[in-house]
Amino acid sequence: MSKEVLKPEHLSKVLQRNDPQQVTDRTFFIDGSNQSLETIPSEILALKELEELHLENNQIAEIPPDIQNLKNVRVLYLHKNNLQCLWPELASLSSLESLDLSSNPLLYSSLTVVSCLRTLRELRLYNTGLREVPTVICKSLHHLELFGLSENHLQSLPGEIVNQTKLREIYLKKNEFSVFPCDLCTLVSLEVIDLDHNKLKAIPEEIGNLVRLQKFYVASNHLSLLPESLSQCSKLSVLDLTHNLLHILPPTLDQLTELTEVGLSENRLEKVPRLLCRWTQLQLLYLRNTCLRGLRRSFKRLINLRFLDLSQNHIDHFPVQICALKNLEILALDDNKLPPTMSSLTKLKILGLTGNDFPSFPEEIFSLVSLEKLYIGQDQGCKISYVPENIKKLKNLKELYIENNLVEQLPASLGLMPNLEVLDCRHNLLKQLPDAICLAQDLKELLLEDNLLTHLPENLDHLVNLKVLTLKKNPIEDPPMEVCAQGKDAIWKYLKENRIRKQMAIKIQAWWRGTMVRKGYGSYEELLKARKKGKTSPKDKKGKKAAKGKPAKRK
Repeated sequence: MSKEVLKPEHLSKVLQRNDPQQVTDRTFFIDGSNQSLETIPSEILALKELEELHLENNQIAEIPPDIQNLKNVRVLYLHKNNLQCLWPELASLSSLESLDLSSNPLLYSSLTVVSCLRTLRELRLYNTGLREVPTVICKSLHHLELFGLSENHLQSLPGEIVNQTKLREIYLKKNEFSVFPCDLCTLVSLEVIDLDHNKLKAIPEEIGNLVRLQKFYVASNHLSLLPESLSQCSKLSVLDLTHNLLHILPPTLDQLTELTEVGLSENRLEKVPRLLCRWTQLQLLYLRNTCLRGLRRSFKRLINLRFLDLSQNHIDHFPVQICALKNLEILALDDNKLPPTMSSLTKLKILGLTGNDFPSFPEEIFSLVSLEKLYIGQDQGCKISYVPENIKKLKNLKELYIENNLVEQLPASLGLMPNLEVLDCRHNLLKQLPDAICLAQDLKELLLEDNLLTHLPENLDHLVNLKVLTLKKNPIEDPPMEVCAQGKDAIWKYLKENRIRKQMAIKIQAWWRGTMVRKGYGSYEELLKARKKGKTSPKDKKGKKAAKGKPAKRK
């Protein structure tokens, strides 16, 4: 193994990122992440006062014995490295409180070292290939408050998990649990349980013992029913039931009055549960693809809603109840069949209307003065053919998505929108861009794929903040296709050079006009007419007339 602990350029980067002055033995924090390190630098291991060390996302293959020098280190992040073995010296970190070994190809046998770190409060072992949790860890670590085990192959937890009486957060997302680990229901200090993306078919009634539970994530499982005892978790503020097999909710859940975020998307509800309208503290509500055809009248009680997702349902009329939601900031109505009527939603910032049946651009939107993002791409349903000039009324608009329509031209008023950053016009029928688009100085992304553009505005390179420009599948002639294929910088260079050539041509033309007029060849307009008809200049005509009669008199 190479003895070179750190290349000079790597060391200088680490030092620069942590302190403009030289790192001393009194340094308490070091960030050595993303440095392509192959081992932990000896200079870092000599910092005996160090308390927090970040070495994530490197190529470290082993932890050297000198790690034992860091007696005061409290936080050690080593995720996303190449660690396989953990040496016994790691157990010498008697002050360590937070350890992250995620995304390392760790050998199961080496994890026994972790059980010696008795002061640990946070242990993260995400994506380490675990098929079972080492029993010795659950037996020995009595101060754990956070245990991260997501993205492994776990099917159960050891019975010794009941020793974790101080555990507040446990993350088991993306494992292989088909049965809810009932021992968790004895850990009354639990506040967060994450079991998303497993194979759970039921939740035990004992879940009601977790009276401190605040966040419960069980999305993407096979749940068809919920236990009524869940209502005893009175402190619950986040409940994610997305993508399950639920048709109804237990009526007792109306007691969960502290809920602020609920996910019910991808369930077959068909109707909004009546009890949902009693969760008046709700701020975020997800009801995407739940087979809804409308909303209950009592839905208007949810006056604290800031985010509402009703996309991919069967709603064919705009629910007037939404107009009562004065605090709504984000509204997703994509893939329904409704016309918008929403002038009262003055705080709305994000509006999704893709895939609806609009005979024309819905101008009711222009009353939404706080709107920052508008999605009106039509991958299905009726397609709009124009964007009104009044789009300029949306002064706060930052992102406009009108892809997959039949728009032939853009309004010049887009250049008067001071905050516009993203304009997505892909898959339309645009033949040209308005010159005024060059005035939209905040524009960062201009997406123009699959249109009918033959040329670009000559001043498009004035968009100094533009980072992304896409022009594929356009019959572009100016700039030539070979220039466009080289990317934005090449296009900008071409436009600038082309503009200089035009300016030179104008100067030369002006000089020629002046010269011709000064020499008495007639006015510029007469010269142009004569040249078009193939005739000689007015001065030559005088000479010819004199030749027909008497010879011209000499002066």
